[in-house]
Amino acid sequence: MIRNDALDRLPVRHAVPELLTALEERGTAVLYAPPGTGKTTLVPLALAGLIGDGPRRRVLVAEPRRMAVRAAARRMAWLLGQDVGEAVGFSVRGERRAGPATRVEVVTTGVLLQRLQRDPELGGVDVVLLDECHERHLDADTAMAFLVDVRATLRPELKLIAASATSDAEAWAHLLTMLDGSGGPAPIVRAEGRIHGSAIHFAPPPAGIRPAHGTWVDPALLRHVAATVRMALERHEGDLLCFLPGTGEIARTAGLLADLGAEVLQLHGRAPAAVQDAVLRGREPGGRRRVVLATSVAESSLTVPGVRIVVDSGLVREPRTDHARGLGSLATVPVSVAVATQRTGRAGREAFGTVYRCWSPAEDARQARFPSPEIKVADLASFALRAACWGDPSARGLALLDAPPAGAMAAARSVLTSIGAVDEEGRATERGARMSRLGVHPRLARALLDSAPEVGARRAAEVVALLSEEPPREYGDDLAAAWRAARRGDDGYGARWRAEARRLERSAAEAGPAPASSGAVAGNGDDFVAGLVTAFAFPERVARAREGGGLLMVSGTGAELAGGSGLGSAPWLAVAVADRTARSATARVRLAAVVDEDVARAAAGHLLQEGEEVHWEEGDVVARSVSRLGAVELSARPLREDADPALVRAALLDGLRREGLGLLRWSRESRELRERLGFLRRVLGDPWPEVSRESLLDRAEEWLEPELSRARRRADLGRIDAGQALQRLLPWATGEAGRLDELAPERIEVPSGSRIRVDYSGEQPVLAVKLQEMFGLGETPRVAGTPVVVHLLSPAGRPAAVTADLASFWREGYRSVRAELRGRYPRHPWPEDPAGAEPTRHTSARLRRER
Repeated sequence: MIRNDALDRLPVRHAVPELLTALEERGTAVLYAPPGTGKTTLVPLALAGLIGDGPRRRVLVAEPRRMAVRAAARRMAWLLGQDVGEAVGFSVRGERRAGPATRVEVVTTGVLLQRLQRDPELGGVDVVLLDECHERHLDADTAMAFLVDVRATLRPELKLIAASATSDAEAWAHLLTMLDGSGGPAPIVRAEGRIHGSAIHFAPPPAGIRPAHGTWVDPALLRHVAATVRMALERHEGDLLCFLPGTGEIARTAGLLADLGAEVLQLHGRAPAAVQDAVLRGREPGGRRRVVLATSVAESSLTVPGVRIVVDSGLVREPRTDHARGLGSLATVPVSVAVATQRTGRAGREAFGTVYRCWSPAEDARQARFPSPEIKVADLASFALRAACWGDPSARGLALLDAPPAGAMAAARSVLTSIGAVDEEGRATERGARMSRLGVHPRLARALLDSAPEVGARRAAEVVALLSEEPPREYGDDLAAAWRAARRGDDGYGARWRAEARRLERSAAEAGPAPASSGAVAGNGDDFVAGLVTAFAFPERVARAREGGGLLMVSGTGAELAGGSGLGSAPWLAVAVADRTARSATARVRLAAVVDEDVARAAAGHLLQEGEEVHWEEGDVVARSVSRLGAVELSARPLREDADPALVRAALLDGLRREGLGLLRWSRESRELRERLGFLRRVLGDPWPEVSRESLLDRAEEWLEPELSRARRRADLGRIDAGQALQRLLPWATGEAGRLDELAPERIEVPSGSRIRVDYSGEQPVLAVKLQEMFGLGETPRVAGTPVVVHLLSPAGRPAAVTADLASFWREGYRSVRAELRGRYPRHPWPEDPAGAEPTRHTSARLRRER
């Protein structure tokens, strides 16, 4: 018997006539219905003609989560007074409850994608309703893009509805514009607001809470959330739903509430089915109040009966991908306005509710409107393979709200090419098509197909099932041990794992014949099988133990095991799960399997390289013949005189760049030549060469040949006469090189007859000469037209005066210098008229004798 009283209480019923009209006239529509209005349950029944007077249709409803699929199907069946599997059924990966009489089938978006790729026309389906579009999951975006294409090219009569609980309906309406020739956006049908509404209170934590990063959340925030739960239970009636970012935070908060008088339940995607069912059934009559600690799985498409209070931690987990290293991670970020709205809607579904937001009004004003589209932050290998199998490898022709990032797509194509799923143009190969039919990530599909001939389809499927859904942390970080635990386990994970393993074994058989053997070393123990399958799935994560501790993956990424890990003594590991936060230089290994070098070579053989490695290391040239698996060195032997000369030359140049020109032999004459050339470059410019450190290093191959080609090690560089080599940079072609001694002479002859060395090391050339030797000289000496700076010295060689204008000094400065020095050096001449005096290098007495 149809429960009309329950249906009549759902506000969306008033929007159904408008929605049906829009579908008849345009074939597409966007349904905007806030949380709690009944869009997930009433609308599909009306579309299928199971309630009301509409025509009988077969309706497919796509939900982002398995829990939501089961909950929606159960709720619709209850509204009809039937069991699931009759008029309303569901399909999730590995489980289907539907029959010939089923008119509404609820599926995950992943199942919908698999069906579209097997049967693009969706034969027998009249209407597809894509629910919770606002969450921007990659599978949902992809499914909508494929559906748009199907309706535009194959089945124009197929009706499409994008259903959203937040206010981004206009974007979806414009996306669906292309489906008809009207030129306008698809109709937006808006339902009324919530049934009861909620009062929102801000409950910011105390000062000093540190921001979340990676998967770390400040324990002080969890203590505040727990305190807010206690306070809310004291102030208000009804059950309480508390949103937390992950299972770890749920477990820790449950521990903080262990002494609570209410029943504390933990709801997340890995929770046993019995727990999920208990949460969705509601409180038993006369039972204790309930506190449900939940991740984002409780945000949409299901009602938790009895909830009147919501406590929102304000955090959510989003995927992030390090495309360069092939590592995924989770980031804990503040919720968006759309997510906060969804969570708020959980409180007012059955009565007026109360919501406590664990952040401040100021933070609320800074929230992003919507969550990050998954296509912008996720690993795109599965998406790229689906697009290639769909016939659009670039995905440019797909109706997507956001285009996939070019870098992420390039990384995805690189992965797909390496495993043979696409060709060089990105088109799907026959092997890639088989992989896409397996319903797992392409890496896992490759592992299943390539390892099955080695270890058997059943065992390969069991390990791939472990890799497709990471085992609970309590299973440990050893994949083989986790495999044994899953076999023994009777928990929710074990049941899901067994079902998935059976599905994968069947899918592998349906996908086609097994490939030829890879040539891996034979073995049949759990450790061997787990390692081989994992290595085939993630060849770039095969890792070797470092001598100083830690691991090095063949990709070049460093990694660390958790303290006390039983894998610490293994020389080789295949890393199944690892993540790397933005603040960490190394990856954290969550799950791995022991392998040996033979398995590593078999899985990552495309990364095997053998050749000479010559580089500058610890102050000299190191030359070796090396065998490497990616970044991991397998073996090496030193090379003596037979190393490739070009590689040696490059290493020597690298050494010069690192340690500088001091590696060469610089005599006094060499240094002075460089200084003279530097002076000429400053005052005359071209054609005189630039001799700064950077310029000489940039042109090292030009001015250090042929000596550089003959050098083999650091000592050989030390024998190169830098001054002789610098001669090669002089402007010989223009003839200017012959004027070097004229323009920048090493020495200048002064009036006494002495030849005094010029110092070109400063900004201006300097001539340091005893004052008496300059008597009689009226003009300052010049080099290259530039007056030198004359340092006039006392008879003892100490500075007495500095001038760049001798004539001025004789007139104005000499008198004071004469007065100061004549008493100190009475044996030396100190004439009153230095400009007319005879220059000398000697004392007055010697001058008299010589006369």
